[in-house]
Order: sequence, then structure tokens, then C-alpha cells
Amino acid sequence: MTRVNVTSGTMWEKQVGYSRAVKIGNLIEVSGTTAVEDENRIVGIDDAYRQTRFVLEKIEDALNQAGATLKDVVRTRMYVTDISQWEAIGKAHNEFFGAINPATSMVEVSALINPDLLVEIEATAYID
Repeated sequence: MTRVNVTSGTMWEKQVGYSRAVKIGNLIEVSGTTAVEDENRIVGIDDAYRQTRFVLEKIEDALNQAGATLKDVVRTRMYVTDISQWEAIGKAHNEFFGAINPATSMVEVSALINPDLLVEIEATAYID
């Protein structure tokens, strides 16, 4: 099977040695994605909803580069630093996935790679 690696160019991809997404056959795995844009600027500091929307837009872009869409997502995993923000995070997730309803989980973690990051999301997609 052919392997396709998708990159978004964040500093951590080269430093740690990973891809934003990897496609093998019909399966696409999207790495944990945070609200960091070009030049490593964090989007939506102190705004879990805005960060979640930005993360899901990045995930959608990675999926598109790998030949998939949000409709192909079968699972998401959300890691959040403050579970009391679940409604804001869930609202943004629903805006992207409300008609798709992938399997999901939301787990509170003690920290992400930068203290200004509030949410990190992974996704799994399957192209039929």
C-alpha cells in the first residue's frame, strides 16, 4: 500500500518527527492537532471554542490533502486542559460533526505542550 504523509509545517513536526496526517490505503490518522498557526502563533488564547474551531479547520485541511472529508471521520479524541469548558468545545465539535456523529471522547489532561493551548484533537477517517 502507498503511504501518504501530510504536513502542516509546525515546528514540532520536524523537531519530534511526525506528520499532521498519514494515509495508508483507506485509513487516515490525523495527529493531535492544536491551535497553532503559521510562525507558531497560538490562535484563541483563553478561548476554548475558538481554539476548537481552528483545530477542526486544520484537521479538515489535512483530511482534504489526504483525499478525504469530514464526512469520512469515524472517530475524534479531544484532550482538554479544563473539562469545565466542555460545552464550548462540544459546541464547536458539533458545528463540524453534528450531521456525521463520529465516535468520540473528551478527556481532561494536566497540560499540553504550551500552557496557552486548551485543546488538542486527533481524528481517524476511513475512505470507503
